[in-house]
Amino acid sequence: MSHATNEHQAFRQALGNDVRPLTKGGDKARVERRRGTPSEAQLARRESAQQGLADERDFLSDEFVDLVGAHDPIEYRRDGIQIGVLERLRHGGYAAEARLHLLRMPVLECRRALFGFLKDAYGHDLRSVLIVHGRSSEDDGRANVVRSYLHHWLQQFEEVQAFASAPPHQGGLGATFVMLRKSERARANNRERQQKRRG
Repeated sequence: MSHATNEHQAFRQALGNDVRPLTKGGDKARVERRRGTPSEAQLARRESAQQGLADERDFLSDEFVDLVGAHDPIEYRRDGIQIGVLERLRHGGYAAEARLHLLRMPVLECRRALFGFLKDAYGHDLRSVLIVHGRSSEDDGRANVVRSYLHHWLQQFEEVQAFASAPPHQGGLGATFVMLRKSERARANNRERQQKRRG
C-alpha cells in the first residue's frame, strides 16, 4: 500500500462515518443565492451609477471658462430674438415666475441645480425666471466664478432665448433674469386659443 493511500485512509477515519458528500455524483457544491435586501455598499454603488447617468444627461460643461469682470453685467440673446426682449430683461420688465438661489454653493452643485431648474421651468411652460447667484467684488471671487460659469452655461441651453443681469432693485449683478422660449405645448395652446377667437 502506498504512502498516499495510507494518508487517504487516515483522513477518512479522522472524519468519521457521519460525513457525506456535498452532492450526488459530483465534486462541486451547489450554492444557492438568496435574494435579500441590497447591502449599503450595493445601494451606494447603485446611487453612484444613477448619478453618473444623470450627469451624462446634464450636457453643461464645467471646463475652464473666461472670468467675467466683477463689475461687468452679463447678457446674451440668441439669433432672431429682438433687442427689445433683452432691454426689457435688463430693466426687470418680466415678472419672475420662478427663482433659483445658488448663493454659497460649489460650482458642481450650481451646475446640477441650474440644469434641473431650467428643465423643470421649461417643462412647466414658464417663460421668465430669476437666478440669484450673488457677486464678488474681485474678479476671481467665488460668487463671480459662479456668475462666469452661469454666463457660459445659459448659452448652452437651446431653451434659453436671452438673459441679462437684473436691475439694481432686483439683485443687480448678483442676479440674472432668463427668458425661456415657449414649449411646443404652450405654442399649441396659443394656436388653439387663436383659432377659437377667429371661429
